[in-house]
Amino acid sequence: MEVLRVSARSNPKAVAGALAAAYRQQGKVEIQAVGAGAVNQAVKAIAIARGFIAPNGVDLVMVPAFSEISIDGESRTAIKFIVEPR
Repeated sequence: MEVLRVSARSNPKAVAGALAAAYRQQGKVEIQAVGAGAVNQAVKAIAIARGFIAPNGVDLVMVPAFSEISIDGESRTAIKFIVEPR
């Protein structure tokens, strides 16, 4: 499963395009976001990607969870979204 990392400065439409492409290749995608701004951009991207994929008859859903990741040697708590078809 491909992992996409989203920051507060990420363009939601660009992330949505990457998410849609990764979903079409693998059928399931994980998005990781650290911080409120990044989570906001990730949720926007998922909403946009649903619109990209919906004409193919697929209803994308997300399952949120916590994840521990390492950034510059520090352990951080991230929100991860598993994006998969309903």
